[in-house]
Amino acid sequence: MAEHFDPVTLQILWQRLIAIVDEADTTVARTAFSSLVRDAHDYTCMFTDRLGRELAQGSFATPGQSGAMALGIKRLISGLDPETFKSGDVLITNDPWALAGHLNDVCVLSPIFYQDRLAAFTACVFHHSDIGGRVASDNREVYEEGLFIPLVKIYEQGIINQSVADLIRWNVRTPEEVLGDIRSQIAANHVCTEQIKGMLQEYGLEDLQDLAEEIISRTELNMRKAIAAVPDGSYPAEGLVEQMEGREDVRIKLSVNVTGDQIQVDFTGSSGQVAWGGNVVYNFTYAYVFMALKSMFDPDLPNNDGSAAPIAVLAPEGSVVNCKFPAAVAARMQIGHFVTEIIYQAMAEALPDRVIASSGGTPATMNVFYGLRKDRSRWHSVIIRGGGMGAGQNNDGYYDYIFPANGANTPVEIFESNTPLLVQKRELLTDSGGPGRSRGGLGRRVVFSIPDDAAGPLPPVNLGIQSGRFRYPAKGLFGGNSGSLARFLVNGTPGNPYGLTQLEPGDEIIMDAPGGGGFGDPCERDPVLVEYDVRQGYVSLEQAEQAYKVVLNPETLEVDSRATEKLREG
Repeated sequence: MAEHFDPVTLQILWQRLIAIVDEADTTVARTAFSSLVRDAHDYTCMFTDRLGRELAQGSFATPGQSGAMALGIKRLISGLDPETFKSGDVLITNDPWALAGHLNDVCVLSPIFYQDRLAAFTACVFHHSDIGGRVASDNREVYEEGLFIPLVKIYEQGIINQSVADLIRWNVRTPEEVLGDIRSQIAANHVCTEQIKGMLQEYGLEDLQDLAEEIISRTELNMRKAIAAVPDGSYPAEGLVEQMEGREDVRIKLSVNVTGDQIQVDFTGSSGQVAWGGNVVYNFTYAYVFMALKSMFDPDLPNNDGSAAPIAVLAPEGSVVNCKFPAAVAARMQIGHFVTEIIYQAMAEALPDRVIASSGGTPATMNVFYGLRKDRSRWHSVIIRGGGMGAGQNNDGYYDYIFPANGANTPVEIFESNTPLLVQKRELLTDSGGPGRSRGGLGRRVVFSIPDDAAGPLPPVNLGIQSGRFRYPAKGLFGGNSGSLARFLVNGTPGNPYGLTQLEPGDEIIMDAPGGGGFGDPCERDPVLVEYDVRQGYVSLEQAEQAYKVVLNPETLEVDSRATEKLREG
């Protein structure tokens, strides 16, 4: 008979599971080799029951990885004979269509055995800085994008498969870092495994299945209650995502269909897959659909298989949001990240207090630098940058935020210690946030230089960029204005933000991250808040008067109440 848990015990066990994954997460932060993982936190840890149903994920999980993993791991496990797995096995794959959407996201999966029975699985996905291939958004097929690893065992019953390790080693530019990060993934899985086994022993449980049923069913019930409170109906929206110059823009068209306690998101009418790396696999599209809806309906509910159960996604095969092999997918975030904001647009009228305007950090900007040092050693670094977050009904947008990807900014000191490059400046951009009753978050300028000295790199320095918002800014909501555009300058001249740029010693690069959209009429913003913004350098005197209709004394920066009232009335 199934075991039932009283509410107190259930809550203790539920939180214990989350704490276990967070401990695995901490293991990664302490053992990972690459700065992208260790400092920018571009990884996700989770574990599932023995059927592959997600039970818990790390508190700092990346939505694109975690949502895709929850769907992909369940499918992988259900398609394999349980006898495939033995204690001590570690499986590895980076199949974009099976899991997280591009080759750089490598998944390491470990079965957990307790008392000689398969009890659960633990998995960890890292965005590896290097997976070989041509590092550019304008690749046309996945074959150009690096090493494709099908699901194989890198450890079999505790013994390493050296052939798999060697295959990886000889197909990447920085093998010590890549293999070191894989060992970090294995270590995280080991920590999760040992902690799960310890919990089962401590509480006298034979396995996790009864606990899983309780957690998943209760989560699903709460999610369905939240959805049922929204009026039934079809909520459509669409948006354009810029492509390279001379190519037709990508259209994402969707309808959020609410029926009772369930939701279907239909992408019929979206553009077909494209001849560059922005294509999105189904799992990644699903991940950002789930992220948007979960954040609106019940953001505090822990993520597991139950919270996703009421959500279905219909994405036509061969479309840009459900591409077919061998489409190029390395830059899938350049289109996939927009799914979340378009769902917010669709639901804005129904749930105005639960959505935000468009964000300048959508898509997150990824800069890939690599080359040779003077001693001929290879160097490679990836940094992720955000932009201004969109404003909400009751809050200004956050500054320089990586949204919806939930990454972190790499500190300047770490970047400069890992590369021969220099960061000359990082600063928030005045007037970059979209004006509104709630102001959009500010964008940020970063200036890099290529040293021309004995400590500098050999030419060329290669730079691959995945980015957006160079032509279409982050839009506001309910009368809010758009944020500023992105810019990419090489020695003061606009560069190509989509292909591979080769730089020489002495070159200087300026990257301006865009600002977030505003929310509500700017003339309804409290003049006291506008005065504060001007004093902090967030808003100029000119924008205060032109966009917000607030007049400030140019010497004291105090609000001229009478002039402001007259200007707003006029």
